Amino acid sequence: MQLNFKGKTVVVTGAAQGIGRTIVAAMSQAGARVAALDMDADGLKLAEAAGAELTLTLDLSERQSVLDAMESIAQRLGTVDILVTAAGGVRGQVAQPLENVSESAWHQLFAANVDGAFYCAQAVAPLMKARGWGRIVTIASGAGLRPSLTGIQAYSSAKHALVGLTKQLALELGPHGITVNSVAPGFVLSNPATQRQWESYGADGQKRLVEGIHMRRLGQPEDIANAVLFLASEQAGWISGQILSVDGGRA
Repeated sequence: MQLNFKGKTVVVTGAAQGIGRTIVAAMSQAGARVAALDMDADGLKLAEAAGAELTLTLDLSERQSVLDAMESIAQRLGTVDILVTAAGGVRGQVAQPLENVSESAWHQLFAANVDGAFYCAQAVAPLMKARGWGRIVTIASGAGLRPSLTGIQAYSSAKHALVGLTKQLALELGPHGITVNSVAPGFVLSNPATQRQWESYGADGQKRLVEGIHMRRLGQPEDIANAVLFLASEQAGWISGQILSVDGGRA
């Protein structure tokens, strides 16, 4: 099956590193015109090198900034056919007892993982409705389907919320020819944060984690990008509201 995105405009958030940047590269190689969004201006230079035609530095938790960015992309690249929301993560937070979690820490992870995805979908929906075609793919997590190995309450809760948002948007936007799905990665070594997390487990913890994966290996960013490209393709036109676990299998 050949996945061809020639003539499609794709927006990828969280594009400066790891999974997001790998999606940028994969989409570009498949013929798409790609706009890369992130807070990390230096990282976006690498996204540009990976094939992004347009890069924008912004905070996705600021709704008006997102609306303005999507309008600018539509004007410069013609429209937005596909949205991939790869921004998120733990934002440097670590596991701690429930009673020690601050209000700001709680809200920070919802802003990073849920608010930005919602604002982006809100901004591109009218463009996709006007064309009668669109694809939205969110990047959730295994932590959005079960308790998180990170032990971070806000992260797990936010990813569960993102799964719910994905399913709700699929219901609302389906009649307009727009599919909305999510990829839920397992443990992927994709950026400095996941590398630090991996190292924190120690040799015994690392061994247990890998032994709990059917494929007996950690994920790579390319594993996630491949799944995203399929869900964003023409061939996936009758798949919507689904959460695809890409985790090597879990025991």
